[in-house]
Order: sequence, then C-alpha cells, then structure tokens
Amino acid sequence: QVQLVESGGGLVQAGGSLRLSCAASGRIFSTSVMGWFRQAPGKEREFVAAIRWRDGDTYYADSTKGRFTISRGNAENTVFLQMSSLKPEDTAVYYCAVGSHVFAYGVTTKGAYDYWGQGTQVTVSS
Repeated sequence: QVQLVESGGGLVQAGGSLRLSCAASGRIFSTSVMGWFRQAPGKEREFVAAIRWRDGDTYYADSTKGRFTISRGNAENTVFLQMSSLKPEDTAVYYCAVGSHVFAYGVTTKGAYDYWGQGTQVTVSS
C-alpha cells in the first residue's frame, strides 16, 4: 500500500511559477514510475509528466515540455513538479500517482498507475 500526499498548489499570475511536491509513504520499487496528472473542470484527467524511479528518466506531455520539470527529491520517496511560464490553461487539480508496471500500458495512461493522491489545486490568473 502506498499513500501519496501532494502540496504546493495555489494561485499564481500568468507567467509565474509554482513547485508541487508529492510525498509517498510505503515502498517505491525501482521499477516504479511516479507521474503527475491534472484535471480541469469538465475535462478528462490528462498526463503532465512522469519519472522512472530506477534511473530518473523523465517523460512530458507536449503541452508541458520545456515549461515543467519533474524531479526526485533528496528525501526518500519524494517527487517535485517545477512549473514555470504558467498559463491560464494550466489551471487544474494536479494529482500525483505511482505505478509498478506503468510501461506495460504506457506512461501517459491513467489506468497504468496503481495509487493516487488527493490532488492540489493550481489556479493561474490572466
């Protein structure tokens, strides 16, 4: 069993930055992938970024590439999402997720992830 807790959301002006954190309790296997997804009102939950725990390989959605950076923290089982050049369309609830067999389904696939956090709200004003 893994529990995920996100933090760091808030209100920011367009062009600003925020850093989200996700702390995981429980064992994260070397084969695990930790990812960030987001869901805006009335829209499907979509992939944002992911990192493979074993080697730190990263993956990004086209909409966030070059603006967002996912990384592992020095503390065990922590992952960050540094968001820069934020746009109003980035407004959403951001969720942290982890899965042990993500690549069997695809890193961008919601169903590939086994555990999810409760989410943190990010609001970007224009």
